[in-house]
Amino acid sequence: MEAWMQQLLTALALPEFGLSTVFVVAFVSATLLPLGSEPAVFGLIKLNLHLFWPAILVATAGNTLGGVVTWWMGYGAHQAVDKYRDSPTHLRALDWLRRIGPPACFLSFLPVIGDPLCAVAGWLKMPLLPCTAWMAAGKFARYVVMTTALLFVWPSG
Repeated sequence: MEAWMQQLLTALALPEFGLSTVFVVAFVSATLLPLGSEPAVFGLIKLNLHLFWPAILVATAGNTLGGVVTWWMGYGAHQAVDKYRDSPTHLRALDWLRRIGPPACFLSFLPVIGDPLCAVAGWLKMPLLPCTAWMAAGKFARYVVMTTALLFVWPSG
């Protein structure tokens, strides 16, 4: 299995697979797995400045689709978390999400709380389409701001 994984990573590192690699990394990082897509996006753009907007859009799409998968995981896990239903923290968080509604998914770009936020939105059965739109807006804003800031800090030499 290790050889297969190494071959896959080697293939994905090739320049012709740069955008697909960004998509996969952004998708996986939007699930509950602890992985950040920002280094992949910045690395690709730093090496290929002409791919700024394609990389931002591909990363946004991958990260948003990963957020949608997380939403579905939360939707499906609704029955599994009944034991935490009466916790004060849980009740405050649910009340806040119910009051804010799908726009709360804009915060899906935040580290640590963003991905679970998508899962809770699904668990609360918030409408998928508005949640997806808010996720996409937040993730797009994050990639634009983060990549622009990094390019400002480390300009091409």
